[in-house]
Amino acid sequence: MTGPDVVGRQPGVAGLLGLGSRRLAGTGSPTPAADARVLLCHALDTEPSRLILAPPPDPEQVSRYRELIAARAAGTPVQYLTGEAWFRSERIEVGPGVFIPRPETELLVGEAVAEAAARVAAGESPTVIDLCTGSGAMAAALAREVPGARVHAVEADPDALVWARRNLAGCAVTLHEGDAVRLPEGMDGLVDIVMANPPYLPLTGGEPASRQVVETEPGAALFSGEDGLDLLRDLVPHAAALLRRGGLFCFEHDPSQEASAPGLLAADGRWEQIEDHRDLAGRSRYVTARRS
Repeated sequence: MTGPDVVGRQPGVAGLLGLGSRRLAGTGSPTPAADARVLLCHALDTEPSRLILAPPPDPEQVSRYRELIAARAAGTPVQYLTGEAWFRSERIEVGPGVFIPRPETELLVGEAVAEAAARVAAGESPTVIDLCTGSGAMAAALAREVPGARVHAVEADPDALVWARRNLAGCAVTLHEGDAVRLPEGMDGLVDIVMANPPYLPLTGGEPASRQVVETEPGAALFSGEDGLDLLRDLVPHAAALLRRGGLFCFEHDPSQEASAPGLLAADGRWEQIEDHRDLAGRSRYVTARRS
């Protein structure tokens, strides 16, 4: 990382931010200034709101920051470099081998949170299942936001399970290791809410995934057959079996599946109030439906 700074002394916060931003902008990063700021906060072990008040970085911190910027310029996600991602109000630990939770998915979880909270307010103790939990972000968020809910999470991938165990430690969540289309056993007809952010990217067509995502995040959490619906074809009947009458099912999908994803529920014949929803960018993103 090269560039002009104050000659004759260690670069300060402003100088490092400028250098980092310019380096990342030169690699085509969509958010170079924001990435540089997050990585500098991480190198200095300070909160973003206190960065301007941070003392001058020492040589070790500067060296660490330069390493982080170089890794980001090479394509490593910021979240893997800092070891964390924020999801709703949860700090989620992430790293190689697990899918990084996205802001779009917060809307889906919001639907489940509202449903669970309404049931708790009505005197119930709703049972919620998060299929394909990955890092555990969705299950952790719901468990903390709705303490009266009984939350279960299911994950099969051993690499993702490492992170799920970390993030769900201390949460009121029961983690099941195994196939999302078979677990949890013995709960058919007893569940109030099923939520899922399964792999859904099509191998051909669909919304193009960035090269960084494809090269750094686990393919098993991204792709699901030619049209991206292979796993969802199995999750729809499994969710129908798990849910009691009137139970809520919500799942995320690719924008290209605006018609085909809800169509899976319509074809199954056990669903009503099937509704597709848009994300913050106005793209078709997730479906909600009730068990009829």
